[in-house]
Amino acid sequence: MTSLSVETLAADAVEPITSAGNAQLGIAVLAGIAVIVLLITTLKLHAFLALTIGSLALGSFAGAPLEKTIASFTAGLGSTVAGVGVLIALGAILGKLLADSGGADQIVDTILARASGRAMPWAMVLIASIVGLPLFFEVGIVLLIPVVLLVAKRGNYSLMRIGIPALAGLSVMHGLIPPHPGPLVAIDAIDANLGVTLALGVVVAIPTVIIAGPLFSRYAARWVDIKAPERMVPERASEELERRPSFGATLATVLLPVVLMLAKALVDIVVDDPENGVQKVTDVIGSPLIALLAAVIVAMFTLGRAAGFTKDRLAGTVEKSLAPIAGVLLIVGAGGGFKQTLIDSGVGRMILEFSEDWSIPALLLGWLIAVGIRLATGSATVATISAAGLVAPLAADMSTAHAALLVLAVGAGSLFFSHVNDAGFWLVKEYFGMDIGQTVKTWSVMETIISVCSLAFILLLSLVL
Repeated sequence: MTSLSVETLAADAVEPITSAGNAQLGIAVLAGIAVIVLLITTLKLHAFLALTIGSLALGSFAGAPLEKTIASFTAGLGSTVAGVGVLIALGAILGKLLADSGGADQIVDTILARASGRAMPWAMVLIASIVGLPLFFEVGIVLLIPVVLLVAKRGNYSLMRIGIPALAGLSVMHGLIPPHPGPLVAIDAIDANLGVTLALGVVVAIPTVIIAGPLFSRYAARWVDIKAPERMVPERASEELERRPSFGATLATVLLPVVLMLAKALVDIVVDDPENGVQKVTDVIGSPLIALLAAVIVAMFTLGRAAGFTKDRLAGTVEKSLAPIAGVLLIVGAGGGFKQTLIDSGVGRMILEFSEDWSIPALLLGWLIAVGIRLATGSATVATISAAGLVAPLAADMSTAHAALLVLAVGAGSLFFSHVNDAGFWLVKEYFGMDIGQTVKTWSVMETIISVCSLAFILLLSLVL
């Protein structure tokens, strides 16, 4: 994981690519973000192109030579892809194996078989949280929507009573828990410890998802009382399979990388001796690359082979999993380039001075910046990347725990009030057959609850850690 020059920036050891003052830099930042927002929202340009053009605009507005701006952007793009690109790819492979083998359906069916009545919303949030660990948000929605619709129809439940907990589980995983792209990029930018961030993310996620899921769904079901639209029930992935992997094997495979990374974080805290043999082992097996790679290799046997996949089908599944993430990798990479342009232009120093002058806590500042960019662009990933780059210098003197909390604060802000400029808003609206007003009352409010509750728990943790 690269440090992205946070420490050297804090020490002012790296000469900025421009000598602009704080006023000009502030205007340049706002102008650069405005360019990105306009390109994404008005011209409907792909986020990769918008971030690339916005980075060049930022450098120009800051008075930096074009060649230095290009060098900063390409360096940031390269370091970001090097830091998280392989992890995103491994996560995509694991998610595809989970979906295509019927493993996800096995988890869903097993939990639903043991839940009924009032327990059903809690079962849905549990399913979404487990299945959502290795899956991208959009993939998770596509995978779980048939289950949500079937459960709501067969049990005669309000769609919101079942759907909101599932959406809350997926959304919290997406915003707070690695190996999702947003948290991974923020960890890389802020130079936080992945294991500690994962552990604290789980601590924040549990109460947040309970409030935004099963508890809020009671009110959402009263505000928007609709039934499951039958036209939106697609076939499930495992219906064509002769057999599926077992529940225990599937659950163990999904949780394997999480357990390995948490074990590393725990040993680092308890032992705290780089020469200790146990710590050396956990440092290797608990590194994100090894943990996810191990899970993928194990999944080929516990999921793929258990479902009767041949070697050719396994290879095809892996190949199909990589194509859809090309856009994600480009956006993440360009976001890293934008972040590095921010840092190299001297914005980091300006943010440090700003936070000192206005006495705004770093965690709150990171959340507010992410909220602003989220509302403007509609993209949680763009909000996370940009906000993490802006507040990264604030983490230079932070403890390991507080740096992890800063990552989570940025992730929480990136989820705030999804509305019409967010693709997820329209995805939920169409799948659930709602109009725009109903989607705002349910999905948008749920996202806001997640963002605000997460921040509250993060601030509480900052007081005791």
